[in-house]
Amino acid sequence: MTALANKRAETLLHLAGEMLAPLPEGGLWWAAERLLVVSDLHLEKGSAYAARGQMLPPYDTGATLSVVERLCAALQPETVISLGDSFHDRAAELRLPEEYAARIRALTSAHDWVWVEGNHDPDPPAHLGGRAAKVLRRGALVFRHEPEGEAGEVAGHLHPVAKVKGRGRTVRRKCFASDGARLVMPAMGAFTGGLNVLDAAFARVFPEGLTAFALGEGKVFVLSGATLIGDVPGVAKWKL
Repeated sequence: MTALANKRAETLLHLAGEMLAPLPEGGLWWAAERLLVVSDLHLEKGSAYAARGQMLPPYDTGATLSVVERLCAALQPETVISLGDSFHDRAAELRLPEEYAARIRALTSAHDWVWVEGNHDPDPPAHLGGRAAKVLRRGALVFRHEPEGEAGEVAGHLHPVAKVKGRGRTVRRKCFASDGARLVMPAMGAFTGGLNVLDAAFARVFPEGLTAFALGEGKVFVLSGATLIGDVPGVAKWKL
């Protein structure tokens, strides 16, 4: 592992007996397996909105791919898992500029690349390389898009964010959510929003509470449940 990769892996979490590193860019690094996980890239979301008359800047795919490329260059993973909703919709490949398609093919040819199927992209584009899987199991861990609460599960889909208050202001950041038995990944896509981890959707996955690993500038911050606040004032927290 490079010095840059070591710096990125300062924060560690344990999941089903495995040690994983949540990265400030939103990727998950499993050093023992040389495996990198990214989730919810939502490539070509900008062009999907533009087609409906909402003119977002058409640079989200390039920006998101740049993050993935930087992580792959630093960590040199053998395997990369893109954990579903890699593309924003089924027509995304038709709108994908060739420049970006070439960058994706470069990534999929350099690594054992697995497209885990998502609800937005059940059939990943075959011409971009890589291989598709509904669910992928590796040792004690299982990788799927939508969380089911299984022990050892790494999932995406919910786009978790953590909100905290400090120094007179509130901060809302994308985060990993985990209870030590299962984990939900943050969305990496440049135009992806997020769902507060105090939402009831997370209570179904983490009935005994969770820890949030919030993405900061070059660092991941570990936040206990007691420090988290909801997006809607007056709404009671579920058990933490």
